[in-house]
Order: sequence, then C-alpha cells, then structure tokens
Amino acid sequence: MARIIAIANQKGGVGKTTTAVNLAAALARAPQRVLLVDLDAQGNATMGSGIDKRELAHSTCDVLLQETATRDAIVATPENFDLLPGNIDLTAAEIQLMNVDGREQRLKQALESVRADYDFIIIDCPPALSLLTLNALTAADSVLVPMQCEYYALEGLSALMETIQALQARLNPALEIEGVLRTMFDVRNNLANAVSAELTAHFGDRVFRTIVPRNVRVAEAPSHGQSIVGYDRASRGGVAYLGLAGEILRRQAERNKPVKRMEYV
Repeated sequence: MARIIAIANQKGGVGKTTTAVNLAAALARAPQRVLLVDLDAQGNATMGSGIDKRELAHSTCDVLLQETATRDAIVATPENFDLLPGNIDLTAAEIQLMNVDGREQRLKQALESVRADYDFIIIDCPPALSLLTLNALTAADSVLVPMQCEYYALEGLSALMETIQALQARLNPALEIEGVLRTMFDVRNNLANAVSAELTAHFGDRVFRTIVPRNVRVAEAPSHGQSIVGYDRASRGGVAYLGLAGEILRRQAERNKPVKRMEYV
C-alpha cells in the first residue's frame, strides 16, 4: 500500500515542483513503484516529467470532477514513474468543486483505487492554501515541506503548520510531517545558515539531513523534460535528491518494522 506524500508550501519559488519531480525519479531508481500527481494548474511537474501538458487525453481535473477513472488518466513517463498529469484545467476544477459536498475528499477517493499499485504517491501542490492543496493534505499520509532558509520562509512555515493542525483536527487526524527540506541552499550565506540552525533546533530530526544546494544543473533539467536524476545524476543536485530518496526509504523501513512485544516471565 502506497505512502502518500504531499509536497506543500504556500510560498512560491521554494522548489516544490522541483522536489516532487526529482523525488519521484529518485525513488523510481531505487527501484520503487511511484505515482506523481500534478495538482498545480501550471502543469510544471507534468512538463518536467517529459509529458506535454497541452496534449493530454485526460488530466487530474477530469479525475477530480469524476469524469474519468483515475487509472485511465495515468500516463507512464520516460523515467519509469507514473504520472497523473495536470494543466490549466485544474483552475476550472477548483471553481466547479467549490460548492460540492465532500469537495476536500475528491483526491483521496480518486487515489484509493490505485493506491495498492504503488509504493509511493507524491503530490505536487499549488503555491497556495487552496481547495486543491486541502485535497492533497486530506489524501496524504504526510507532508514534505521544501523551504529556502530565509526570514520570510519561517513565517510561511508557521502558517502552514497552523493549517496542518487545523486539518488534523477536522479532516485527516493521521496526517504527519514527513520532514522539512532545505532547498536552494548557499553555505556562504550567513542568514541561510542561521535559519537552518533555527529550523533544526525547532523541528529536530524532522529536518532532513539532505540539503539541496543551488545548482545550475537542477535549473536546466526541466527544459529538457527530465529530472536532475535523469539529466545529470552525478551533479550536486542529483546527489542531493538521491540522498533525499534514501532518507525517505530509511524512514519508511523504520515504520514498517514490527513492534516487539514485551515478554513477561
């Protein structure tokens, strides 16, 4: 049964889509059975996976509106993970679902039919705490938060944590924090180092050891319709995302360990 991880942060430009695509590709190399869900109307995760968002037969929009079965909308990518693609139609889906009962549950319901087919389902969320993001957080087992180590990012993280707590109380009590991922990190930046230290002090082992550095190769990869793992896995960005996948696999292995029962003599 797949672990569903939402990649979320309402602040834009922190590396959500980059993380979603590269994590999916890195896990697929493990090898794991991976489904990437593009829930952002910009469709960048779809394009970055080598699929043209302008030529989709079906999309995440059709699935959310229950016009297409989930399995019928899924496409295979060149990097051996599956994709539930997204495009601008998701904007229309959000509007149409606004007054529908149980609207926050649509993605969860859609993924139930394919969950047993995968080891991991990664959801790329839009950069806002919108109905689409609520759908992702309701469907997810955990949230991975990519963030740049800068002052305003800390404020955004606090707002996201409040949203997660409210959602745990109302829609998804089992939702966990998968971890906080430091992205576009520059070790020469004193503020970045200070924020990084503050993150570690506050979140402890929920901050991933992996740090994704600023790396030109990571920025180049989407223009070729590839992840950094497929484009240049030996680059600093490629090594970082392979390391992130390794951390997530180790955490999952820990969760799956059988609980030892105490024996009394």
